[in-house]
Amino acid sequence: MDKATSMYSDADIVIFNTGHWWTHEKTSKGEDYYQEGNHVHARLKVLEAYKRAISTWARWVDKNFDGSRTQIIFRGYSVTHFRGGPWNSGGQCHKETEPIFMKAYLAKYPSKMKVLHHVLHNMTSPVIYMNISRLTDYRKDGHPLIYRKQYKTVEEQMAGVHAQDCSYWCLPGVPDTWNELLYASLLKTRKGSWKN
Repeated sequence: MDKATSMYSDADIVIFNTGHWWTHEKTSKGEDYYQEGNHVHARLKVLEAYKRAISTWARWVDKNFDGSRTQIIFRGYSVTHFRGGPWNSGGQCHKETEPIFMKAYLAKYPSKMKVLHHVLHNMTSPVIYMNISRLTDYRKDGHPLIYRKQYKTVEEQMAGVHAQDCSYWCLPGVPDTWNELLYASLLKTRKGSWKN
């Protein structure tokens, strides 16, 4: 953790999240990318690296926060909606205008979130886990690409297919639901300045 994190120790609420960037495509396929202390791993599987990083985070939280004063929240991550492969090898979610209505069509629950569950269970600090993964999986229609511009030519339509990104959401939209869940969770805990 960097030097600025010492400022968080007396906060009423601290919210963490990570997930989207823990893929082989975004971490150079696990090669020469992960460092622990002074050691750089020549190769490390992404899920193992994620487990080590989350475990380090958990130890840091347990050591640096007073759970009776500070409410720690870990927000999960939103899943991607690419069908037919990853975003960089033919997968796409272009022109999706309807949410998913049937649970059978949802993606498999992310392995990273299973790791997170295990780590949270072994922490001494109370952490609220705001699980948005399943919630966002239903909303393949909530991304802004289809609404960004009017596609007048075939070339523009094809360019739009390659510009997709499930990291972004329409506003107002799905992230507003995250905020409502966060607010309800804070009211329920009644810690810090929220207890009045």
